[in-house]
Amino acid sequence: MEPDDELCLCFHVTRRKVEQFLRTNRPAVASQLSECFGAGTGCGWCRPFLKRLHEQSLHGTSAGQNDLLPAAEEYSVARQSYRASQRTKSDEP
Repeated sequence: MEPDDELCLCFHVTRRKVEQFLRTNRPAVASQLSECFGAGTGCGWCRPFLKRLHEQSLHGTSAGQNDLLPAAEEYSVARQSYRASQRTKSDEP
């Protein structure tokens, strides 16, 4: 995933915005990333990825590692499957 690819697809928050938020605000817990334009508060798909970036920032490793997140196209397709499975679960009694 490139810096200007959207990490939070619900609120159009890019990876670059999240990494900048991590550098400048140094959140103590990953859930504080929701203060970054609402990242992670929509469908929930991006939460595991936000946690990975948060853990990486805590350990001081380079945020430029692209192997941490899938490519944008793969990420978007996987999210569509995730959203479809969530709708199915909400339809169950």
